[in-house]
Amino acid sequence: MKLSEIFLGEFAHEMISTRKTLERVPEDKFDWRPHPKSMTLGRLAGHIAELPSLAPLVVQRESFDFAAPGGPAYEAFQPKSRKELLEVFEKNVEAARAAVAPVLEEELMVRWALLSGGKTIFAMPRDAVLRTMVLNHMIHHRAQLGVYLRLNDIPVPSVYGPSADDAGM
Repeated sequence: MKLSEIFLGEFAHEMISTRKTLERVPEDKFDWRPHPKSMTLGRLAGHIAELPSLAPLVVQRESFDFAAPGGPAYEAFQPKSRKELLEVFEKNVEAARAAVAPVLEEELMVRWALLSGGKTIFAMPRDAVLRTMVLNHMIHHRAQLGVYLRLNDIPVPSVYGPSADDAGM
């Protein structure tokens, strides 16, 4: 089995749980945050929805500079509705699948770099970037979103097994 197939199998599984979590985000709480240093609920959900868009950048480029000198400023996705949030998420998931599927093993071993203002934040093989910055990063923020939901008394969906909100818990 190719590395891209292994990644896409895990990716598909995680996107199901991620979508279930994003479906619970209440529009009337987009501005809520648990602490002044925390992202708002809407921005956190938007960040999760945009993370799959990193996969095409990883497999189709050698680097990405989100604050390129002389380039346009990166604009974080701020959803205006749950519908928009889910549409952007689905579009990014499909683009990620389409970009990763044809990638050859040797292309996944090529180093890729994330830059800010021309300075390297990190560089590692593409396969490691897909796992850490696409999957693991998303899983981390999905769990964070679960806490936001819990703090707002919104039922948390099951992810790796039943949640305390599932029947019989």
